[in-house]
Amino acid sequence: MRNSRPVILFPLLCFLFSIISMLCEANILGVCNEKEKHALLRFKQALSDPANRLSSWSMDEDCCRWEAVRCNNVTGRVVDLQLGNPYDSDYEFSINFTLGGRSIPSFLGSMGSLRYLDLTYAGFGGVVPHQLGNLPTLRHLDLGYNNGLYVENLDWISHLPFLKYLGLDWVDLHREVHWLESMSMIHSLSELLLSSCRLDRNMASTLGYANFTSLTFLDLSENNFNQEIPKWLFNSTCLVALGLFNNQFKGQILESFVQLKYLESLDLRWNSFHGPIPTSIGNLSSLRYLVLDGNPLINGTLPKSLGLLSNLEGLRVGGTSLTEYLEATSCKMGPKFPAWLKTQKSISYLFLSSSGIVDTTPNWFWNFISYIQQIHLSDNQISGELSQVVLNNTIIDLSSNRSSGQLPLLSSNVVVLNIANNSFSGQISPLIFQKMNERSKLEILDISNNALSGELSDCWIHWPSLTHINLGSNNLSGEIPDSMGSLVALKALSLRNNSLYGDIPSSLGNCKVLGLLNLSDNKFLGIIPRWIVERMSLMIIHLRSNKFMGSVPSQICQLSSLRVLDLANNCLSGTIPKCLNDISAMAGGRSGGDFNVFEADYDYESYMESLILNIKGRDSEYKEILQYVRMIDLL
Repeated sequence: MRNSRPVILFPLLCFLFSIISMLCEANILGVCNEKEKHALLRFKQALSDPANRLSSWSMDEDCCRWEAVRCNNVTGRVVDLQLGNPYDSDYEFSINFTLGGRSIPSFLGSMGSLRYLDLTYAGFGGVVPHQLGNLPTLRHLDLGYNNGLYVENLDWISHLPFLKYLGLDWVDLHREVHWLESMSMIHSLSELLLSSCRLDRNMASTLGYANFTSLTFLDLSENNFNQEIPKWLFNSTCLVALGLFNNQFKGQILESFVQLKYLESLDLRWNSFHGPIPTSIGNLSSLRYLVLDGNPLINGTLPKSLGLLSNLEGLRVGGTSLTEYLEATSCKMGPKFPAWLKTQKSISYLFLSSSGIVDTTPNWFWNFISYIQQIHLSDNQISGELSQVVLNNTIIDLSSNRSSGQLPLLSSNVVVLNIANNSFSGQISPLIFQKMNERSKLEILDISNNALSGELSDCWIHWPSLTHINLGSNNLSGEIPDSMGSLVALKALSLRNNSLYGDIPSSLGNCKVLGLLNLSDNKFLGIIPRWIVERMSLMIIHLRSNKFMGSVPSQICQLSSLRVLDLANNCLSGTIPKCLNDISAMAGGRSGGDFNVFEADYDYESYMESLILNIKGRDSEYKEILQYVRMIDLL
């Protein structure tokens, strides 16, 4: 008898295996729960489905094979129902079907095996049915981004013990003052999305403690919390991402954030926080994104402990910024150069303008920035020499600092170089004469207000992409080289306040889109070239304080876009053309001309031209409003 037991068990196992296989195969062939099938068909009748997404929903088809439906392989019960509208990047929303404001059907609560329910962007309105609390196996519930959904009571939410994801973005919760108490009873909850739910401080004060022990993602953005950050939030010690932006949170940024040691993203922008950024922020070793802008009362020096955040990819404390950025514009980081910068390995955009740095650039800095796309360090007091530096960044703004010595060299990748208002000296020719293996991409070159000397090398053919050149207020001498006429994309040329002389070369007439010509305060002579008065693109002609002779050509009246004409303090003679009163652009407004002459946009930033005009014996600089200035001075 002992030896017969295996013989009996083997056929029994084979029989059981065949039965299980038949059940699974039967389901594959189409076995779904008939009650749920009929309920879903009634649901479909209420839908407007212009894209015909639910064309597979018919009596002739197994509901487990329908679009947006997934069933249990054994029981045939519906476990996933994904009726959310897919997002389309070409439109705000891709409306494939909508319920036109109708309520979520309460029968969904009878689908007891449902594990996944997504109704985002589906156009539902009305009250959220409490019958959804009859789905004990539900793991994922997203009702976000509908039109007019609201909740009267959330007691039912605590009946979903396995819920991991709850999305209620745009669902009006202001009637339910005990929302926090109800949600905190779901110990399995991992992601909670509650943006734009009309939540306020009175609703949050009903519970001082919340048991979100599993929560990793919390979004409370765009509500009305006019209070300090509630203490219950710091009990959620597993948080990886926390979004509180665009509320009315106030008080100081608490040291308690250090309790959230797994935090990778912290977004506190557009609130009313004040005081310094706590030094303990450096203990959040996992932090990748820290966003604090839009809090006008945050002040003080950025803590050195930021240097401990080796994983930091984005820091924003004021203004607009980009991915993998570090922006601290107008925030005090000095007076010393922030050494913690060298620990940041993922930065592509560096914005430290007006940050109070009064220091010499450390040697490590130029290696550190060699792979950064944009460098903005303007309006500080940064000193040091750059003669041994080869700049490789796309955008470089080091203007209004104390850099000195000879000019740096450029790679062909540089698009914008603004080093105006520094103390650079020596010859300008090494920069202009520089030859590159690849075609230069340089479009904007501003090295004005330095102490550069020498003649302009006749090598401008190497810089074919230039659109704006400002070499004003240096000690340059010699004549304008003919090769400048090869810059066919040139829109603005400023050589003011140097010691340049000779005739204006006729080759500049090849610059067909030139809109601003500023040669004032030099030693140019001869008559005003004919090509100038025939260049219809010109909006500003500033030739003041030179040695031009002859008369003012009457053809100048044909320049319909002309806004500023300053020929004063020359040796001109003859009569003033009466037709000057007929120049249409002088009448005001913004009509006529290419306004990219005044402002060149590049990747969320811009370069603005400026002009110093002598009005009633007083020099005034115009920049932001330059396009609106109208002036004629011939005396």
